[in-house]
Parts: sequence; structure tokens; C-alpha cells
Amino acid sequence: TTLLRAMGLGADAILDTFFEKINVKLKAKSCDVGLLPAKLRGVIAEFDIKSGKDIIVEKGRRITAKHTKMLEEAGVKSINAPLEYLLDKVISQDLIDKETGEILFAANTVISEEVLEVLSANKVKKIEILYINESKGGAYISDTLRLDDTQTELEARMSIYHVMRPGEPATADAVNLLFNNLFFKNDRYDLSKVGRMKLNRRLGIKSETGEHVLTNDDIISVLKLLIDIKNGNDSVDDVDTLANRRVRAIGEMIENQFRIGLVRVEKAVKEGLNLAETDELTPQDLINSKPVSAAVREFFGSSQLSQFMDQVNPLSGVTHKRRISALGPGGLTRERAGFEVRDVHPSHYGRLCPIETPEGPNIGLINTLAVYAKTNDYGFLETPYQIVKKGKVTDEVIYVSAIDELEHTIAQANATVDSKGQLMDDLIPCRRKNEFVLVDSEDVTLVDIDSKQIASVAASLIPFLEHDDANRALMGSNMQRQAVPVLKAEKPLVGTGIERVVATDSRVCVTAKHSGVVEAVDASRIVIRVDSKQTKAGELGVDIYNLTKYARSNQNTCINQKPLVKTGDKIATGDVLADGPSTDMGELALGQNMKIAFMPWNGYNFEDSILISERVVQEDRYTTIHIEELTAYSRDTKLGPEEITADIPNVSESALAKLDEVGVVYVGARVKGGDILVGKVTPKSETVLSPEEKLLRAIFGEKANSVKDSSLRIGASKSGVVIDVQVFTRDRVEKDARAVSIDEERLAKIRKDIDDEFGIIDGDIFRRIRLKLSGNALTKAVGDIKAGEKLNAKLMKKLDNADIAKLKVEDATVNKEVAALVKQAKAKQVEFDKFFEVERAKIEEGAELPPGVMKMVKVYVATRKTLQVGDKMAGRHGNKGVISRVSPIEDMPYLEDGSTVDVVLNPLGVPSRMNVGQVLEVHLGYAAKGLGYKIAAMLDEKRTEMVKEIRAFLDKIYNSYGKQEDLASFTDEEIIELANNLREGVPMATPVFDGIKEEDIKSLLKMADLPESGQEQLYDGRTGEAFDRPVTVGYMHMLKLNHLVDDKMHARSTGPYSLVTQQPLSGKAQFGGQRFGEMEVWALEAYGAAHTLREMLTVKSDDVAGRAKMYKSIVDGVNVTESVMPESFNVLVKEIRSLGIDVELEQH
Repeated sequence: TTLLRAMGLGADAILDTFFEKINVKLKAKSCDVGLLPAKLRGVIAEFDIKSGKDIIVEKGRRITAKHTKMLEEAGVKSINAPLEYLLDKVISQDLIDKETGEILFAANTVISEEVLEVLSANKVKKIEILYINESKGGAYISDTLRLDDTQTELEARMSIYHVMRPGEPATADAVNLLFNNLFFKNDRYDLSKVGRMKLNRRLGIKSETGEHVLTNDDIISVLKLLIDIKNGNDSVDDVDTLANRRVRAIGEMIENQFRIGLVRVEKAVKEGLNLAETDELTPQDLINSKPVSAAVREFFGSSQLSQFMDQVNPLSGVTHKRRISALGPGGLTRERAGFEVRDVHPSHYGRLCPIETPEGPNIGLINTLAVYAKTNDYGFLETPYQIVKKGKVTDEVIYVSAIDELEHTIAQANATVDSKGQLMDDLIPCRRKNEFVLVDSEDVTLVDIDSKQIASVAASLIPFLEHDDANRALMGSNMQRQAVPVLKAEKPLVGTGIERVVATDSRVCVTAKHSGVVEAVDASRIVIRVDSKQTKAGELGVDIYNLTKYARSNQNTCINQKPLVKTGDKIATGDVLADGPSTDMGELALGQNMKIAFMPWNGYNFEDSILISERVVQEDRYTTIHIEELTAYSRDTKLGPEEITADIPNVSESALAKLDEVGVVYVGARVKGGDILVGKVTPKSETVLSPEEKLLRAIFGEKANSVKDSSLRIGASKSGVVIDVQVFTRDRVEKDARAVSIDEERLAKIRKDIDDEFGIIDGDIFRRIRLKLSGNALTKAVGDIKAGEKLNAKLMKKLDNADIAKLKVEDATVNKEVAALVKQAKAKQVEFDKFFEVERAKIEEGAELPPGVMKMVKVYVATRKTLQVGDKMAGRHGNKGVISRVSPIEDMPYLEDGSTVDVVLNPLGVPSRMNVGQVLEVHLGYAAKGLGYKIAAMLDEKRTEMVKEIRAFLDKIYNSYGKQEDLASFTDEEIIELANNLREGVPMATPVFDGIKEEDIKSLLKMADLPESGQEQLYDGRTGEAFDRPVTVGYMHMLKLNHLVDDKMHARSTGPYSLVTQQPLSGKAQFGGQRFGEMEVWALEAYGAAHTLREMLTVKSDDVAGRAKMYKSIVDGVNVTESVMPESFNVLVKEIRSLGIDVELEQH
């Protein structure tokens, strides 16, 4: 009420706003209360309520709906009540004595017997009281107003001022300024469009626009709403629904950073104007743009949400870009986020994926967009639905946000629909107001557009997702992002149908911008002559696509593009021209299709271990290339600059054999652990030299003593081939011979690329000119061709391009078109020359290096890693494991036809994990492979009726289930080409939540002449004996994850020690040791190994003197068992002393 008074409302106005009023006519011993019967419902009658002489409600009874109906039927408009009824009621407005004009009673006065007496004495006939129904809500505002000390607007504002600024003097101006700044000042806060929209919707205001600050009406409406919630007439908002959570996209965040920068600039300008002494100030003197650029740079450089892109494979990049995080500035923190925020909410349906989220402390706080979700103008997530009208599904698609979804009844994507789009079932399972209900088809307003719309991209790549437990599906979708691109990608036999979309949308493939014909292809460039219909006037007739070769990704995996097209191929717009990493024929291919058997094998697949065949390694199925970047800096130190050189003290010739004369490793050199990549020496602090030493140094140039070796070496466990070297030199620092040669090479390559590209474009332009001139008569002789002669290809072949540009023919239109093409060629030449000059300037000018760095050398080392014991592998269903053994081919289990399996998995990994999808994938994969082998057998027979048979067989495969394919339109050659592509297996798509049925898998197995059970008799490779029972065999798409044993294996004998505790450091990066913890101590205690235990806790840990003795005794071959005080005891003593407690160690 203080706030309402401060807004300028008096007591009457406040009561008018929040309460209805009742007119009362006063009589001598009773009163007539004007009241609508409906408003009496729920009230306990304080007197007999009559209609005429009939008593409708007795005193003390609660008035029900039946009573109010009877009163309405009787036409009762007012009720006669005893005067006592008015006691404790509240007067709604000031009562004024008509004769004197004085206020008898102020508004909000409670009627007592004294008040009634005064009213009677003053012959007041009519009063208004507040209508207060306790069952529907109390008189909160009235009661509060009565206790409020403030009477005027200023007093109310003073009261607020004293709370907000305690102890400060309150002047009228200061008080008004504070109040207006709090609520009504545009430059203090901004509700923004979305804030105004949400506020208006919540307050029931139809318009979605309005002022961007609060108004008096808003504050009153909010108070009314709070009272309604208190009274149970409205509900509290759900914090976790997506109707109340919006996406703040990058643009909004940069806008905020930019605003921060501009505020700093404004402050600086104001200060500059205050301090300015001269009249000749220019804007340039005052405005410094650095704060703006610094704020934006800081955001991209150090914001929690500005992340290093996950580039292991195409999928990880796509998923990283589709992340929605609740963390970061203005968001939650891991520690404070409770269970409710992390949980899946019904409004996530079709907007956020319920499956894909990290395991660990961020679970539920970092989510992924569902496949079709997008944000609207306000930042709320929307999902598409098809509109249903009178039970008929239309083709109209609308995007609906969680706010609007509450008004709709939404059927699922698998609702049965006839050919006309009419919903067929009488009762249809639907979602309405976040609940599942069964409704009549007429009541359905929307229907899902696709069964996979609730899942994210990664989750919708898992076939048979509907058969997997959610926890395992989460692991499966997360692990697909860690799959390392292998040398030769292989698309999955069993997919879900969106592999091609993901691969093209990730932009690792090269897709055609225009349709045309492939003119030239090599490993690094594709040239396409564009269809003449697609080239507009002034456009080039060729598209040139340069491919990325052996580039390094952020996670050290290899990015390499390989062309898929041949010269002469016809291309349509959007066709895939070149595969990138982890793509095969334009489809996402994260792993390899492996022949799998589910069976135990000598304990080598105990606890999720994986047994693989040697053949997998021999065929390089999982061989990957990793490219590592190593950097050496040459800094300017206090004692002089560091020098990059091959002249390194105390290093053998053999160690320097791979370096050039400058001290940088050659490209192509094979390096292994500990090799020098960049030779570098750092000046040491000078020792005082005797005159003789000075003389010797002057004669022999001996500087070995004044510098120390600080060369860049490759890590101990690493090896590979140097594939590239880059040298960056600071401006105005002389470039060394290697830097100059690298720059020359780069310039020569750019020049060659530009010349090649110009040659292609120029050739295409003059080909078009020749076509236009052909058949036209020449007006003026050029070379051997006389005037009037008709031009043809043979005549023009004798002329070079310069002469052809001079040709003029009788047709003026042709001349004009030719002139335009010649002009285009010249313009392109100028553009390419400019580009070359820009590139040359970039290369020749010095690099921007960190402060104090004179030179920087980057060396790129490529390593080929084959599959080995200890590497982590996984399927797509969360079935992960570590390779325990690479078994010889001859020892692996084999089938009756002699073919061995590639991988043996433990069958116990399936039932408890409840990811049965992997078994179905194996069965369908087996059928897909079997059908491929059957097609291959038909092709190999080369009979005359072969094409007819193959066509019939393909028709049976493709048109028995699922989407129908029109094979009749294919020519015989195309059928043979298709069959050849299917030799290695017929790829199957089983979309999530709409997958193939079990009976269909069985019939496909039968079609491939394989057992319907999917189980085969296997034989032991070592003994040749059959195993006891048939084993599930088939094909599964398995991935090699980016957790390689090479990167994890680590051992230490001696190494660095912590400065304070003198204990070995931890972790591979620090070359640390393994922690011998509490439980390990218990183990040694249990065995009574006292000496071993003491050695572990002292000599091998932090007993400095004991360490030195131990080295000596090992060298001398003597056994020393004594140990001195561990360093951590000294640390403890020092810690206690720092608390002011004197601790002395007494030696006895």
C-alpha cells in the first residue's frame, strides 16, 4: 500500500481498484443490502435470508449454489438485514457531512457500534461498504492500508527512501528522483520486447507491445495477480518450462559487450571534455575506440561460452554448434543448480533432446537442440507441427513455442492416417497442457511432423534407439562425437536415414553450387563447367573448388578431402563432389562395419573387454592419422635474445642430423621420442672470466659456456613425420634463410594456384567467345583470315586469345557480347593480380607475435596410429569397451564357410545394460551384408538373363517394406551400376521411433539365405571343434574413440618434485608419479610388508636425504634400509608454527 500511495493513489482509489462495493440503505433497526445472489455463494449466513416471508437460508448455514439459484429465481435484488450485520464491515469511501462538509469517517473505516450511532445521529441514509468474501479471498489490501502510517504521496516515497538509503537526508527532490529511477526511467533498465511480451501475456493484456519500463497499471495488475494466487484463483509460474526459459544467442551477448565498451567510451569522452583546455578539440582527440574492440575481444577470448570448437569428427562440430547451456554469465552455476532445473520437462518435447546431455556435474545443464527446433524472434524455442482441421491432416506446417503449445491438442507422428490425410482412429493418444490424453479425432489441432523430432542429431543417428535404455542411449550419442576419422571411411550398413543430411550440413564435404559437367579433377582441385542455363550475364562459366589436404583439427585429428567425381561426370546443384573426414559417398561414416560374434572367448572379453582379429589391424580398418602442432618461441630475455640455431652446446652430431643450418627440422624427417625439432639456445648469466679465458674465447669463438640448451624436443612417447614447418618473425627483425625459403615457397604456390585458376577461367571465357563468333562473317581481316570470311572452329584455332579478342563480325549483338566477355577476362586478371599482391604483403610483413617474442617456429608432426591393445572402442548404443587382445586370424572363431569373425563381444554386456538395439542392429546388418553377397554372386555369374534377375531381386528388397523406390525407370546399365555399388551390402535406414519390425528383419534374413534366428554355428579356430550352441553373428558399426592408449600410457622412475612437499608431481603432462593412497597402504599393511611400505612413504616419496642415499647405495651395490625425516613432516611443523604454536623436534 505504501508503493500504491507513492504512485499517487489515495485510499479511495486503492479500495476502488481492488474491491467491489455494496450499496446499503440504512433504516431505523435494519438495513437493505444490495447484493447479487451469486456473490453470496460460500458465505455463512449471519441472519435468516428470506424471499417475502419464505426463509431460503437459515442463520448459520453456508449458502450453496442451490440457494443462490433459488434467490435468483425469486428475483431478489437486495436483502433485508439487521443493523448488526454491518458491524466489522468496511466503509469504502469518505463519508462527508452534507451540512458542515467535514469528513465523518474516512474510507477504510471499520464499522463499529459507535460508527452506527454517529451515522444514525447524522441521519445518513446511504453508505457503500466493501464486498469481502473470506472464502474467495481476504481483505489483505484493506487491512494493510489501515496499518499504513503514510497518508500522502510524498510521505510514502519518503518511507521507501529511508528503506533504500538508510541514514541519508531525505529531500523532496532526492526522494522523487530515487522513486522515478527505480521504476519509470528508460535509461535505468529495459524490459525489452520479450520482457514486455511475457509481462502482458501473464497479466492477460492482449497487446504484445508497450513501453519498455513498468507503468502504474502494470504494478497494480501484478498486485492483483499476486492476490489471486494467494486466494487460489491463479497458480504460480513453472520456472522450468521452456515458456519461461529463453535462448540468449551470440548476437545478444555481443550487443551487451558492445554496450559495455560504448559506456566506457562515453565515460572517457565526458572526462576528456571536463579536462579539455583548448577550444580546438576534434572528435578524434576525444574518442578512443579501443575500449569497444577490447570488450568484444575479451568476450571472444575469455567468455565461458566462447569455446574451442570440438572438431574430432563432423558430428562433434555440428553438435557443439547446437548446444544450449544454462551455465555462463547470467546463468546458473553447477553447485547451485538443483534437480528440477536439470530434469527433463514436458515442454522439452521437440525442442531440447531428452537424451543427449553430458554425464557428470553438467548433466541437464547443457542440452542439445532437437532435430527440427529453432528459436523465434523472442529467443524461445519452437518446434514444427502439421495443422489438423476437422480430423484431416493438412500440409501446412507451423512452428509452435512452449507458450503457445498449451492451447493445442497434439497427436503423435505415428497416428494412422488414410490416403486423404484423414485421422483413422476414433480415440487418438495426444498431448494437451503437458498431459497425455485420449481424444476424439475432431478435437486434434496439430500433429507431430516426424517421429525423430524429439531427439537431437546425435541421438537420431542411433538405429533402434527405441530399444535402448535411456542411459545407454545418452552414452551412445555422446561417444559418437568422440569417434576418430579413420583412413578409409565406411558408411554404416544400418543407419537411420539422416547420415547424408548431417554430413552435408557439417560442411566437411564439398557440395556443388551449380549444376554442370566436371572438366578437371585432381587431389586438390575440382573444376566444373557450369550449365549455360545457370550462368547469368557477367557470371563466370566455371566453378573451382579447392580441397583441404591433411589439415590439423583442434583435437589433432586429420582433416582431408578426397574427390568423388570423375572428369565428364554430370553434376546437379547440391551434389557431393568430395568427401571430408568421416564421410563416405557424402554420408556420415564414423566407424567401420565389423563382423561380430556375441560369445565369451577365454576371458578376453570379461567386463566389457573386446577381442579383435589381427586382420582388422592388417587391413588398416581403424588406422588413423593424428597431426600435432609443436611451437618454439625465441624470446628477448634480460641477458640477451634467445637464438634459434643448430650450434647447440653438448649435443652430438647425430642428434642434429635432422636440422638444417638454421636449426629447424626438415620437412619429411622421421622423428621419434626426444628428437630435437627446433634448436634453440638461451643466454646464461655471465660468470666472471679470467684474462686467459677471455683470450681463448676471443680466439676460438667459444660460447658454449655462456648459453644453455633450450631446444624444442618431441615428447618421449611420440613419433611421426614432419609434414610442415612455419616460421614467424616479428616486424623489423631479420628473417633467417629458412623463413625466407618458406615464404618463397608459399608465394610460388599462391602464384601457381592463381595462374592455374586464371587459366581455367580464361580458357572458359574464350571457349564461349569462340562459340558466339562461330558462323558469323568477319568485317575486318585478322591474321590469315580475310574480311567477309565465315568463322569456324578450324579457322579460329590458328589464332591466339589476343587475336580472337580483336575479331569483329557483322552481327553487332555478337560483337557487344564478345566485348563484354573480353572485358570480364581482363577484370578477372586484375582481380587475381590484386589478390596476389595482398597475399604477398601478408607474407612479407612481420607477424604479430606475443610481447617479448622475436621468432616463433611451428612444427607439424603427423603420426599414423593403428589399433592396439588398450584402445577404446564402442558401438552406437553405449556399448563401449577396451581392446584386450589382438588375436591371430587362425585362432578366431569361424563359420562353416571358413570366414572368421572380426570382433568377439561379451553377451553379458546386453541384458543388464538393456541396450537391445545393438542385437537388432547386428541381425539387420547381417541381412544387409548377406543380400549384398547374393547380388555379388548374381553379377559374377554374367548370364544373359542376369539383368532381369537382378532387377527383380532389387525390386523385392526395396519395395517389400518401407519407402517404395521406382526401379522401373532405371536403364539396364544403371541397374548394373546400382548392383555393383551394393556388392558389399545393401544399406538400410531404420529411423528412430519408426524402425523396422522384427518380422521384417526375419524375412530379410530369409531373403539373404541366412538363418532367421540370426545365429550361426561357429567353430573354434584353435581346435576346429564346433562350439556347444549357435552364436549370434552379424555386422555392427563400431567406432574407435579418441581415447588412445598411446596418449595415456605413462611411467616414471625419477622426475620433477613439488617445491613445498618434495613429493613427485602427478599427471602425465608433468611426468608425475602414481599416488600411493590410503587403500594401497592398507594393502601393504595386510601383507605385513613393513620395509616396502616404509620405502614407499619415505624414499620413494618425500625423504630428500634418503633419496640421495638410495641413489648412491644403488650405484655402490649396497643395501641401505634406513630413512630420514620425510619432508611433509617439516611442512606440518612449519604450518603449526605459522599458527603461533612452538613445535620442536627433539632427537634422542
